[in-house]
Amino acid sequence: MGNAQAEDEVTLFERDMKEFWIQFKISYGTEQNNQTSALRDLCKETIETLSEKWSKKLKEEDLMIDKIQECNNEILQQNKYIAEKEEQLTEIKSKLNQEEEQQQNLTDSIQELKEELMKKMEIKSSRNKAAQEKVEQVSKIKTLFKEHLGLEMRRIHDEQLQFIFRHIDHKDPDKPYMCTLSINEQGDYEVTSCTPPLDCIAELQLKLRETNNFSAFVANIRKAFTALSYKQSA
Repeated sequence: MGNAQAEDEVTLFERDMKEFWIQFKISYGTEQNNQTSALRDLCKETIETLSEKWSKKLKEEDLMIDKIQECNNEILQQNKYIAEKEEQLTEIKSKLNQEEEQQQNLTDSIQELKEELMKKMEIKSSRNKAAQEKVEQVSKIKTLFKEHLGLEMRRIHDEQLQFIFRHIDHKDPDKPYMCTLSINEQGDYEVTSCTPPLDCIAELQLKLRETNNFSAFVANIRKAFTALSYKQSA
C-alpha cells in the first residue's frame, strides 16, 4: 500500500511537470513571437530610414559629381583658352623679335650707307682739291709760258684746258698747234685732243702722270710740235 502511494505521487509529479513545460512553452513561444514581430518591424523601419538616408546621400553625391564634372570642363576650357593665348603671345613675340631684327638690320644698312657716302664725299673732296691745285698750278705758269714760249692757255667746256702753241712754224709763226688736257675721274691728267696729231702723245701723257711735272710736259709737247714742223717743212 505504501508502494502504491509512492507511485501515485511520482505519476502526479510527472503530470505536473508536463503541464508546467506545456505552459512554459506556450508562454515562451507567445513572448518570442511578439519579440520577433517587434524586431522585424524595427528592422524594417531601420532599413527604410537607412535606405532613405543613403538614397539622399547618393543623390547629393551625384550632384557633387556633376558639379565636379562641370568644374573639370570649365578648367579644360580655361586651359584651352590659356594655351591659345600663350600661342598667340608667342607668335606676337616672334613677330616683334623679327621686326626688331629687321629694324636693326635697317639701321646697320643706313649706317653703312652713311659711312660709304662719307668716304665717297671725302674722296671726291680730295680729288676736287687735287684738281683745283693742279688748275692753280697751270694758271700760275700761264703768263710765263705765254711770254717765253708763245703759249696761250684757255679753259674750255667740261673743265678742259687747251694749250695753243705759236711760233712753231718759222714760215707761219701765228699757225696754232693745239693740245687739250683734262683731269679724269681718277684724278689723273688725260690728253683729250692733239692737233696736229703727235705719235709720242701717249708716252708724254704717261710721263706726266708718273712725274706730275706739268712744266716738263708742256715743254716736251712744244718740242714735239717743233720737230713735227721741221719734218713737214723738209
